[in-house]
Order: sequence, then structure tokens, then C-alpha cells
Amino acid sequence: MALLGFVQIPLTKVKSVRESLREKGLLKNFLKEHPYKMIQNQKIACHPLRNYLDMAYVGNITIGTPPQQFSVVFDTGSADLWVPSVYCKSKACVTHRSFKPARSSTFRLPGFLGYDTVRIGRLRTMNQVFGLSQLETGEAFEHGVFDGLLGLGFPSLALKGTTPIFDNLKKQGQISEPVFAFYLSTKEEGSAVIFGGVKKCCYKGELKWVPLTKPHYWQIALDRITWRGHIIGCLRGCQAIVDTGTTYLLGPYAEVDKIHSLMNAVPLQEEYLVQCNARDTYPDIVFTINNVDYPVPARTYIRKDANNNLCYSTFEVMGDTLTESQTWILGDVFLKVYFTVFDRGQNRIGLARAA
Repeated sequence: MALLGFVQIPLTKVKSVRESLREKGLLKNFLKEHPYKMIQNQKIACHPLRNYLDMAYVGNITIGTPPQQFSVVFDTGSADLWVPSVYCKSKACVTHRSFKPARSSTFRLPGFLGYDTVRIGRLRTMNQVFGLSQLETGEAFEHGVFDGLLGLGFPSLALKGTTPIFDNLKKQGQISEPVFAFYLSTKEEGSAVIFGGVKKCCYKGELKWVPLTKPHYWQIALDRITWRGHIIGCLRGCQAIVDTGTTYLLGPYAEVDKIHSLMNAVPLQEEYLVQCNARDTYPDIVFTINNVDYPVPARTYIRKDANNNLCYSTFEVMGDTLTESQTWILGDVFLKVYFTVFDRGQNRIGLARAA
């Protein structure tokens, strides 16, 4: 089979569940009835445990013959492919596109997992395993724009005995290099996930490579976090997970609380309000990784809501999803500033300022 070089899949920035609920005036009651930790840990029919409230970048794939299209979050924090099935009758499934096995000539179903042809742009994997959600219990998912998740984590994160889609792309000779990369634009259009190579037009300067400390998540060592030269987090070094399936910057309670104090942030229903003029006056918050500084500007870590003209912190307290209490998660807030390459061949991440 001929190698396809690299393939770029457009991603669209969509309204997150949180934004949709806030716009409809439903967020206050939703957060009251569904505490944030509970949202982070909702289990959706053997779905990976993810926080659906803030996912915001989606791309299209197809499953089956002839192809059935789905919008998915390309998620480095999980390793399975999941879409709703036609057998699911819960409200969350009814409001999304569902896979119809009877309409695919290449479909096989041993249990609640299906096997079929999956296409990501020009890339194609044969007999790809994927989960068919038969019960969507998470209310947050009802309001999501995306249909499912496509995991790009390591095989150790996948359901036992299954092979993640990226590993099959490698095995079936679909990509020339075992890498993928994310370019997240601040605009609605222009974002992309790139498979099999790197596009130099997506970043400025040189890529700085960071070895993984634990090839399970995309986990790296974080040296420290500073504000005006003072260490405000990760005092003695800690771990960080680079995660495209998380929107915000998640960290331990004490450190996030300290950052909110510096920002003069005011709590409001699991969120923190910040004065909007702080976006122009507050300093960069600097994440030092492998002895290289990666500043995140105030206009990025303080988000302005166009609907109500209020400004919110993008720092949040880590839920109980990881046992290591000093672990940070660097989500889309970080990835919008830095073009990120995920290198499975050498178990490393490449970072450079996004173009």
C-alpha cells in the first residue's frame, strides 16, 4: 500500500457545552445539579472518563461502507473510538448522529464493540474496533456539538485486547511517520490535526523536543510555573499531561487557588470571574518545560465570553481522575499558543510557537 505522506484534517472550533448552557441560561442550575467533579467522572456506557463540559474542537470522520459521517473530538487523553449507536434511545443519543450497522456492508459486531472501515480524510483503517454507545447517561453530552471521541492516547489506555486507530494507521502503512500534530487556531476555522508529518507553516522557530516521562498519557516533566518571576506552581518540579481533550489548564487545588488569588478572581458557580481589563494588564504565566520557557499571555488564560461580556479564568482544579495530586493538565488554552507534535516513534512531544 502506498504511503500517503501527511494528511491534514480540518478542525472547527464550536461552542462548548458550558458556553451553550450559559447562553441558554441553564448553566447555573446545571452546575448546581452536577458538581464539576461529577461531570469530570461521568461514565458514558464504557466511555473513557472525560470532561465533556468544555471540549470545543471537532473534526469529521466516517465509519462503514458506504461511509457514515460523525463529528468527533480528537482526544490525546484517551485511546478508544466511540460513537453513539442506533440502538441507543437515551436523549443524548437521539440528539446526535448514530451509527447504523445494517447500512454498512463491512461491519462486524462481537459484543458491544464493532469492527468496520474508518476513514480520516484520505487515511483509511480496515477492521478498526470502535465502541457503540448503547446508553448515554451523561447530561452534559446532550448539549455537545460532537458525536463521539477518537482517542489518540497510548494502547495501554485502550480497552483490553483492542488496537487504537493510530496504531492501525501505522500497521496498515497509511502514514509515513508515526507522528501527529495539532494546530489550534483562536478563530472558528483554521485549526487542524495533521497525521504522518509536520507542516512548518503552522509554527514559528524550531520545535523543542520534550521526552515523555510515562508513555501512557502524553505525560512530561514540568519544571515550574511562574508569575512575574515568582514560582506559583510546581515548586519542586512535577508532571504535566498534554491533552487535546481538555480545554482549560487543570492543576492541584492549592496552586490553582493561589493563581486565582493573584488574579483577584471571584468564584461564581464552579467558575471564576476576572476583571476584563486584566487581560491587558496581567503578566504572562510561564510554564517552564525541559529548561525552556513557554509563556501563556493573559488574553489567553483569561477568556472573554462574547455573549455576556464577562471574563473567566481558564485555570481549574483537577478532579479525582488522576492519583498523582501534583499533576497538571495542559489543555487547549496552552495548545492554542503552542503548535504541538506528538511523536509515537520516539515517545516525545515537540513544542513551538504557533504561527
